[in-house]
Amino acid sequence: MRWKNLFSKNKPEPVAENSTATGDAPNLQVVVRSDLGNVRLNNEDTGLFYRIADDKVIREKGCLLMVADGMGGHQAGEVASRMAAEIIIREYFNPKKNGSIEKNLRKAFATANTSIYQAASSNKEQEGMGTTCTALVVTDPEIHFAHVGDSRAYLLKKDKLSRITEDHTYVQELVRSGEISAAEAETHPRRNILTNAMGTKPEMKVDAGRCALLLEPGDRLMLCSDGLYDYLNDDEIAAFLGGTDLTAAAEQMIAAAKKRGGHDNITVVLAQKKSGKEEFTARETRDIDLPVTKEYDLP
Repeated sequence: MRWKNLFSKNKPEPVAENSTATGDAPNLQVVVRSDLGNVRLNNEDTGLFYRIADDKVIREKGCLLMVADGMGGHQAGEVASRMAAEIIIREYFNPKKNGSIEKNLRKAFATANTSIYQAASSNKEQEGMGTTCTALVVTDPEIHFAHVGDSRAYLLKKDKLSRITEDHTYVQELVRSGEISAAEAETHPRRNILTNAMGTKPEMKVDAGRCALLLEPGDRLMLCSDGLYDYLNDDEIAAFLGGTDLTAAAEQMIAAAKKRGGHDNITVVLAQKKSGKEEFTARETRDIDLPVTKEYDLP
């Protein structure tokens, strides 16, 4: 189930399986796009943008963008990514959490990991479920991140694409050790083997910090699941992101991934830093009811 929450204090609302949510927040235009792909029968990805409609909270905790790519049979992957989204939003924006942004993100990720692991351990149908999770918090002009797994976050600045996150995968370990090159990793047959995920173990590693680059007017952020970047290299992503329209960029990238195979769900969250003079018109998104997945209790 994919969710959006562009402007309110309420928890995210479901949107269509193949849909675009578009909207504005202070200094940001955001597009959330999720697609089943060509093969999968259900969408285990979650993509969202979330902010609290309170200027003080926005100044202190910013706006949250996230992509989570669930895994597990019997719709368990969908449950895992949904739990990650709900729990991280709840914990990160908890007014009682007064630590640094990175500290609060780490704690929110750890709480989500514990809850998903416990749910997977106590329910046979959800046994083995887990999810990747990549989140960005924008506190103008800073970019903060927290990351587990192989969903990615990028920054496009003056036509140069930089990766904010590093994959937690077997091939990335090989790249880090110098055994293979980054180019070889892109086509390695074991490139999708995760070394770290949320909900699969009692404890997990979380990469969290602040991006060295600031978000300036015209810059663009992208978060995506591996269903997108498995089919597009960094140069191609930069070319699509450099277009004039965020919605068109998202739709064109997804179309390209599907044309080349589309064997996985494809989710992309795009955000552009606006100048004070820019005006964006938000496209209306129609909310629909989706089939209810198995209920679970949150702590």
